[in-house]
Amino acid sequence: MTNNNPIGVFDSGIGGTSIWSAIHELLPNENTIYLADSKNAPYGQKTKEEIVALSKKNVDFLIENKCKLIVIACNTATTNAIQELRADYDIPFIGIEPAIKPAANNSKTQVIGILATKGTLNSELFNKTAEMFHETKIIEQVGYGLVQLIEDGNLNSPEMTQLLESYLRPMIDANIDYLVLGCSHYPYLIPQIKKILPEHIQIIDSGEAVARQTQNILREKVGFSNAEKSESVFFSNSDPSVLKSILKNKYNVIHKDF
Repeated sequence: MTNNNPIGVFDSGIGGTSIWSAIHELLPNENTIYLADSKNAPYGQKTKEEIVALSKKNVDFLIENKCKLIVIACNTATTNAIQELRADYDIPFIGIEPAIKPAANNSKTQVIGILATKGTLNSELFNKTAEMFHETKIIEQVGYGLVQLIEDGNLNSPEMTQLLESYLRPMIDANIDYLVLGCSHYPYLIPQIKKILPEHIQIIDSGEAVARQTQNILREKVGFSNAEKSESVFFSNSDPSVLKSILKNKYNVIHKDF
């Protein structure tokens, strides 16, 4: 079974490009459409109803562009809206949620840290997952301000360093040996995070796992592309310059109001 329609990927901004990159690396022949809803970032401070409404708007756009499956490259949108999306649309969805399981299962200190948005940490889906690992102490930290700094292109600013120090230092003092990044924007902060964390603390994000799941769904339900050359198109409803910079100006970024 072949299907040359694109894979759709959306996020509350540019952060989901970390997920897109993992998918593109594993499945280089697949056409992709990436949707950055930067105008409404961050989702993490919004109500569940607002997050569901924004997610449906994004899905409608991707379906109009003939996407064959949709990757929700946003922890907040996944944990708050994926059930509603699966109920309302007849298209496969792949979500992303903090990788608690590998961290908890491999932790030697039985203490792990999770850096995520308020919307993710407050969600029912996150809390149900966390409850499964009651023998592990999970230190939760809302990454207030991080997404907005990334969206503004201030990855290496003194303010970013100061925020990360304040969020990570209590986790280090609590003896974590795994840090789970619970927002698709946060992998872009790994170089700064590594400067703060001791070397023995492992950092986990969900990119590779989401890419493998995308491959599985293509194989089982949707079909792989047999296009000789893949095409990746990026849409942003805000200033596209930061998205272009993250992509190193290698791809076409279209500014579109949606």
